[in-house]
Amino acid sequence: MRELVVGEVLKPQGIRGEIKVKPFTDSAEDFSSFRRVFLDGVEYKVLSVRTAEGMAYLNLRGVPDRNAAELLRGKKVTVPRAEAPALEEGRYYIADLLGMAVCTEKGETLGTLTDIRQAATDIYTLEKDGKEILFPAAEGVVLEVDLEGGRLVVSAARFAQVAVL
Repeated sequence: MRELVVGEVLKPQGIRGEIKVKPFTDSAEDFSSFRRVFLDGVEYKVLSVRTAEGMAYLNLRGVPDRNAAELLRGKKVTVPRAEAPALEEGRYYIADLLGMAVCTEKGETLGTLTDIRQAATDIYTLEKDGKEILFPAAEGVVLEVDLEGGRLVVSAARFAQVAVL
């Protein structure tokens, strides 16, 4: 079963077992569609979800109090890929992009995409020969996302302007 990482447990919230989750989705509201989540491979039924200030707050079956919630701190929240919300055209899950080859439009391989940091303009990290290169996914940099071929095509000229070694 292929899973997507959709968030990370930050801390317990209150004394009744609620957890505060930093979403890795476009919106914390996406958590309202999840009926179950997994933490370290353990399935939890979602009893309730609320959102505030960009965070998701979950009550999970089997997490009755603050002590139980504390044990979940720092864990990644995953959902089965098949249960993830459908995305708009031109939008992708980070998990689907990681590991892709980053190439120029001329076919030159620049490295492998290893990380994406979410920001106003996402920051992509690629690795080549043990070195990390960061670049923003700004307009004109990423030309094509080829999920089938496992490659991300970038403009050589724009990449050269914005990449940070």
